[in-house]
Amino acid sequence: MKVAVVGKGGSGKTTTSAVLARALARRGLKTIALDCDTNPNLGLSLGVGDEETGRLVAVRQAVDTGEEEHAADFSDLITRFGVDAPDGVRLAVVSAIENPEPGCPCCGISPEQLLERLDSTDGVVVADFEAGLGTVIRMGSNPIDVIIVVTEPTSKSLEVARRAVTLVQQEKLGRLVIAANRVRDDADLDRIRAALPDLDLVVIPDEPEIVNAERLGESPLDSAPLSPGVRALVGLADNVVQR
Repeated sequence: MKVAVVGKGGSGKTTTSAVLARALARRGLKTIALDCDTNPNLGLSLGVGDEETGRLVAVRQAVDTGEEEHAADFSDLITRFGVDAPDGVRLAVVSAIENPEPGCPCCGISPEQLLERLDSTDGVVVADFEAGLGTVIRMGSNPIDVIIVVTEPTSKSLEVARRAVTLVQQEKLGRLVIAANRVRDDADLDRIRAALPDLDLVVIPDEPEIVNAERLGESPLDSAPLSPGVRALVGLADNVVQR
């Protein structure tokens, strides 16, 4: 199964990807988490810490400068540019190179192409896409099993979500799930439902514990596992698996 997580920058996309990946791994699924953002922070939300996250980014940048060898194939990319995260998730940073070498399997390929070629028949690949819609636009006709659109109840975030939904539906890219994030009250929820009607919706309440975990560079699944917001994100994994 291949899962892509998209949304406006700051909407909670990376935190959603991290909790989802670990929740899926806890269900016994082999899980690979791909940090496809040009500003890679998925490692922090997964709980691998500042040092290991920085090391992964540095390895990718070292390939760009010629200090590190390029990966021979896609499996080698996951092995060499990855690290084991909590709950058995394998994290790989795939978008930290600014000047890709054409044709190279580790940096001359876009995240959406990599996601297409990875074999996930025996597990799950969760891809935290770059903020905005660039990756979705470049997906062409390559389908993904599930596309999670993360949105807040703000005008700008909902506009990005609407455009993402339209692209996914027009190109038939995969099953859509809306992660309605930072919902404070019924008015927030009504605003999201009005903007994105008749879609599979998972409601994630506004959660101070998640904000605090992000401030400290920790995984909210470790620091506040029983908080309502984190439990809602774990429930998102149930939606992905059951459907």
